[in-house]
Amino acid sequence: MTRTLELAKNLIARKSNTPDDAGCQDLLISLLEPLGFKCEKIKVGDVDNLYARRGNEAPFFVFAGHTDVVPSGPVDQWISPPFEPTIKNDKLYGRGAADMKTSIAAFIVSIEEFLKETKDFKGSIGLIITSDEEGVAVDGTVKVVELLKERNEKIDFCVVGEPTSHVKF
Repeated sequence: MTRTLELAKNLIARKSNTPDDAGCQDLLISLLEPLGFKCEKIKVGDVDNLYARRGNEAPFFVFAGHTDVVPSGPVDQWISPPFEPTIKNDKLYGRGAADMKTSIAAFIVSIEEFLKETKDFKGSIGLIITSDEEGVAVDGTVKVVELLKERNEKIDFCVVGEPTSHVKF
């Protein structure tokens, strides 16, 4: 099993119905801090947000995503349990597999691999992860970006692993 798949399955197994993060961000923090990231939990109302940054120089490259999922509805209508990651016909099934826990796993593994291969990186890498994208989406990414603007932390580049967004930040 690849590292990305292993992490995706770990995230999918967490019942993170919006706006509950269900420990997903704590898992990410446990992986990011050993890589030199300063991790900041930003709680707004019932919403958990994670802002993680490594470095203080430009350019500042950010991955953005969310850990919350739409409630699964009646479990008996699922072929497999929604929070039990299942591989069938070489496809990963489970709540958040497409939107967007697998993307977050890919972010983390990409960062790990990049830092392993690139010893002299002259910029900063960050993540903005929220538990408020599938719900009202007012206390998540928007609030973190507002806070970064107040601090004069300018994001130069951002990858959003969301397969359905048309919004440009």
